[in-house]
Amino acid sequence: MSESLKMTAVTPDGERHLLDAVPGWQVMELLRDQGMPIKAECGGCCCCATCHVYVDEAWLSKLPPMRDDEESALDQSVAEVKPNSRLSCQIIMTEELDGLVIEIAPGQS
Repeated sequence: MSESLKMTAVTPDGERHLLDAVPGWQVMELLRDQGMPIKAECGGCCCCATCHVYVDEAWLSKLPPMRDDEESALDQSVAEVKPNSRLSCQIIMTEELDGLVIEIAPGQS
């Protein structure tokens, strides 16, 4: 059995947390299940934007492109959208993302 993957979550106050990450799981699930301050109100349905994160610039090119529904949810529901904004429910953990670094956007807890 291979070792679990890892990801780093930075909370809005700047604290860094090294988290275990399971391939096939949404980053939102990994954050929520490991006690990170994230609302994730819709449970991963891409309709509330309460799992908004900023993806570290070094990782953006490794993510699949943003779908229209994710872009729409960010545009309609998030005050501080940045070029590296994503919904963590739309990022599926893979071996290629081992070491992923994200920052939980303010107002998500």
